[in-house]
Amino acid sequence: MIPTTPTPVVVKDGIANPAPLGLCAFGITTVLLNIHNAGFFELNAMILAMGIFYGGLAQVIAGIIEAKKNNTFGLTAFTSYGFFWLSLVALIVMPKLGWASKASEGAMCAYLGIWGFFTFCLFFGTLKLNRALQFVFGSLTVLFGLLVWGDATGSETIKHLAGYEGIICGLSAIYTGIAGVMNEVYGREVLPIGTV
Repeated sequence: MIPTTPTPVVVKDGIANPAPLGLCAFGITTVLLNIHNAGFFELNAMILAMGIFYGGLAQVIAGIIEAKKNNTFGLTAFTSYGFFWLSLVALIVMPKLGWASKASEGAMCAYLGIWGFFTFCLFFGTLKLNRALQFVFGSLTVLFGLLVWGDATGSETIKHLAGYEGIICGLSAIYTGIAGVMNEVYGREVLPIGTV
C-alpha cells in the first residue's frame, strides 16, 4: 500500500481561526463549574485553575487573535468572557487571602446580572452568525438569570437547576468549537452549526 498524504488545511489570511479555542475554553470550564453548581462536587482547585488558565487566559488569547482577524464580535466575546473567568476566580480567592471582604449575595446578583445583560446584548449579534452560537448565547443568558435567581433567593434547588442548565450551555459551546475544527479540517460541514 502506498501511504496517502493528508490534504493540508488552507488558512486564507495566515492566521488560524481562534474561535474553536475560545469556544472550547469557555465550554469545558463552564461544564466543570456547573457540575459543581449542580451539586456533584465541591468548589475546588481544579475549577479555579480551569477558570484562570483555560476559561480565562485561553479565551483572552483567542480574543486577541480575533482582533488580528478584524472580528469585533469575537474580540469582544472572548476577551470579555476570559476576563469574566479571571474576575470570578478573584472573587473567590481574594477574600480567602484577606485582600477584600467576601461579595454579598446582593453584590453577586449585580455581578451576574450585568453579565447576563451583556450576554443578552451579544445574543443579538449571533442572529447574523449561526444557530449553534445562538443556542450558546441564549442558554448562557438563561444561565446568568438562573444564577441571579439562585443567589437572590438562596434556593439550592434553583442553584442546582442553574448547574444543569450550565452543563447544557457548556456542552453546546464545546460542540460549536469542535464543529469549527472538524469543518475546517475536512473542508466541508461535518458537524452542522445551522448557518444563517
